[in-house]
Amino acid sequence: MNHYSFEELTVGQEESFEADITEEMMEQFYRITGDENPLHRDSAFAGQMGYADRVVYGMLTSSFFSTLAGVYLPGERSLIHRVETEFPRPVFIGDHLTVTGKVQERNETFQTVTLKVVITNQNKEKVCRGKMRIGFLKRDGE
Repeated sequence: MNHYSFEELTVGQEESFEADITEEMMEQFYRITGDENPLHRDSAFAGQMGYADRVVYGMLTSSFFSTLAGVYLPGERSLIHRVETEFPRPVFIGDHLTVTGKVQERNETFQTVTLKVVITNQNKEKVCRGKMRIGFLKRDGE
């Protein structure tokens, strides 16, 4: 886990990590949310809609942005204020994802950073992109 403070981050700074999408993740997400959309639950339905297989929940994919902020950039002191996402391509079970954040802006007044965020699959295709605004938790005495 990273421990960046606001002062340590610079525009252009970048962090990444990788994750594999599994059937178990899909089932856990379903149990948590109750989202029964057949596009996510039924391979035959997904095929009728023109997809190779069931489409992974977009919010499951974008949930990796929480890991990005809370573990990698900035890490343990992060407090997510806003997340904007787009889903240009579907994600499927078995996809290998790379989650990347890059500091785009620093706001000295509010001690926040804006990250440009992107998730790519094993074919280097963007499957999710967006922006995050992140604040910093203060330690006791700060």
